Amino acid sequence: MNVKYINPFLASSIHVIEAMMQVKPSVGQVALRAVENRGDSLGQFQGDVVFSFPQRVALRIVSVMMGGYPVSELDEMCCSAIAELGNMISGNASTILYNEGIQVDITPPDIVSDHSRYVQKKAITIPLDLSDIGNFNIYMFASGL
Repeated sequence: MNVKYINPFLASSIHVIEAMMQVKPSVGQVALRAVENRGDSLGQFQGDVVFSFPQRVALRIVSVMMGGYPVSELDEMCCSAIAELGNMISGNASTILYNEGIQVDITPPDIVSDHSRYVQKKAITIPLDLSDIGNFNIYMFASGL
């Protein structure tokens, strides 16, 4: 996969997270890996981009997005907030790609707790560490990986 497709999602993720949560994410080692099938994670699927959050990290992210309001369950509001975070990251990345002359067609985000259709498929994996909030991965799929 060409880095010109990866960098916009990375830059957008950092920008959106800093703006929404006042946390500067640190980027882990970008690698080609299979998607993990974890029973405690949910993902936001956007075409061939997967934002995969462990549930405890998703709850902490939503809490921070809501000004510190405690969130203890993945209810409809929590899932909507996570979907919106994925939507903001994808929208920003799409704008960057468009400005570079690359056409992008994004669709509304879906929250999915069953990753079975992606498990063991190879993806470019971008791990992000949000300090005390926790870690999550961005998986980017491309044909031929």
